Amino acid sequence: MRYRLSEIMEIIGGGTPKTSKPEYWNGDICWLSVKDFNNDNRYVYKTEKTITKEGLNNSSTKLLNRNDTIISARGTVGEIAMIPFPMAFNQSCYGLRAKEEIVDAEYLYYLIKYNVIALKKNTHGSVFDTITRDTFDGVEVNLPSMYEQEKIASILSVLDDKIENNSKINDNLEEQARALFYSMFIASEDRFYWHNGTFSDLIDSTLGGDWGKDAPSGKNTEMVYCIRGADIPDVRAGNKGKMPTRFILPKNFAAKRLLPDDIVVEISGGSPTQSTGRVAAISQALLDRYDKGVVCTNFCRALKPKSGYSKFVYYYWQYLYDCNVFFAYENGTTGIKNLDLSGFLTTEEIVIPPIELIQRFNDYCQSVFEQTFANGLENEKLATIRDTLLPRLMSGEIDVSNIKL
Repeated sequence: MRYRLSEIMEIIGGGTPKTSKPEYWNGDICWLSVKDFNNDNRYVYKTEKTITKEGLNNSSTKLLNRNDTIISARGTVGEIAMIPFPMAFNQSCYGLRAKEEIVDAEYLYYLIKYNVIALKKNTHGSVFDTITRDTFDGVEVNLPSMYEQEKIASILSVLDDKIENNSKINDNLEEQARALFYSMFIASEDRFYWHNGTFSDLIDSTLGGDWGKDAPSGKNTEMVYCIRGADIPDVRAGNKGKMPTRFILPKNFAAKRLLPDDIVVEISGGSPTQSTGRVAAISQALLDRYDKGVVCTNFCRALKPKSGYSKFVYYYWQYLYDCNVFFAYENGTTGIKNLDLSGFLTTEEIVIPPIELIQRFNDYCQSVFEQTFANGLENEKLATIRDTLLPRLMSGEIDVSNIKL
């Protein structure tokens, strides 16, 4: 049967508790915004911000249920995810709850994913494209029987389940590496006998970034991928990310090309609750995923550690980041925070263990990085298969009536 999208689901608006009320924030309720979406994974398990029950009850935000779908409606329009457990969300998104007598909740997620382009074409707004409730009125869909809906959702879910399982393995590998770093270097009683120094003792040089042009122009002819601060979480998770391609001067590429064991640092951006200083480690496994060279944007900077120290610097940096150390090294009076990288490198005291111990840690981390990016590559292939099957299943090109699951 044919329906408007608005007829098969409840459309739920979100909201933001007052930021001036600290008692509304940092509770145990996840509060989702578009920056928390990761379309490589079906579910969103973590959010940058959380709210309290008081914040939920005293604002227009609402709780979504498990297996509700959420879609970004402003800014980056059309990002979607499913909800694995009750979460609140902001006003830049809509929650979509299946009318279960008409549509299967999991099928609805894939149906929305299939119709994202149609929804984007039906956006409103004179300045920014925005999905409104009227947008869902303007898109019509054919719904197969509930039996076929469940079959289609099951086929696609098998692929998404494997993607999510690989992502969980990568999260676990990262946690193990962090735990090993802490036990070997932070909690070790031997640290009192080690050398005191700063990161400047372990880094040969730093490189600036380049944003270049969005198309070949003049002497800007070298096509590169450009890693931004927004790409750092993807890279750390073992994913290829969504780095844009840019065109820079060939001489700049020769000077700024990222190589294995480099570390990219975000030096500009952040938020009141997130400092600058996020890092991503560059590995050969990552670089092999791209058909062109990689540089970082000029809002980032690349560190080139001394030979053998890259993984140690990377995990030490992350440990200090998690301890909120970088807030003390930020400056900026225009609303955009900048990291005093030079000040941090030369003044933040660290303990430097013997190189033999660091090498043992590096050897372990190398295996972690290889497995992480192998899982990321498999996820990329699985996502390609899923995205190829999606339109064929949704359009009825593939008949699922005789498929046994």
